Amino acid sequence: MNDNRTYAIIGGTSGIGFALARNLVDRGDRVILGGRSPERLGQALTALGPNASGATVDITDRSSLQRFFAEVPALTGLFTPAASYATGSFADGDLETSEGLFKAKFWGQYWALHAALRHLLPEASVVLMSGAASVRPIGAPAYAACNSALEGLARGLAVELNPIRVNCLSPGTTDSELWRNRPDSVREPAYDYWKKLCIVGRPATSEEQAHAALFLLDNTNVTGSTLFCDGGYTFR
Repeated sequence: MNDNRTYAIIGGTSGIGFALARNLVDRGDRVILGGRSPERLGQALTALGPNASGATVDITDRSSLQRFFAEVPALTGLFTPAASYATGSFADGDLETSEGLFKAKFWGQYWALHAALRHLLPEASVVLMSGAASVRPIGAPAYAACNSALEGLARGLAVELNPIRVNCLSPGTTDSELWRNRPDSVREPAYDYWKKLCIVGRPATSEEQAHAALFLLDNTNVTGSTLFCDGGYTFR
């Protein structure tokens, strides 16, 4: 690949973001990682080698995002999987699982792209990340609405930012660090339930999600689209 290709990944220290970073550096591209934890960022950069650099960033803080992107070089692509949020029922009326969810997942990605915009090359590609609950919600209506909003945002931005391409990756349950760090008593029932809901009968891997994100970054004839990497969940 061209040595001048540089990609920024906000949320690239673990899970899908790190798996994508690994794919990019393995083919000779450069990556700039953003993460909240200095320790995890350092570990990720060590694992990725000399083609990776990065800095700490809080996706919910616009000033933090602006500082992160202030000194980056021209970018070929941007991926924004970072978000830390809680979900809950509408009846609970809880701010953290309604407005706080949007702040972390929707507005975080919105302002991350805004901060990166002046650094994106005309041929650059942006991949936002939603979730399959946008099409098939199971409770947590604010979560479903947030994912739908991100997919709509990708469509709107694809029009306004053209020729920059903007797409959205919509994963289903994924066997990543997010789930592996949860207790077995929480993770295993969730996985068993997911196996019944989707067609392929298992959660995705982080590598499978990263391959889907890489396709959206690379394919120059795809923009304004949402790619569901959900094992057929949205068709059941």
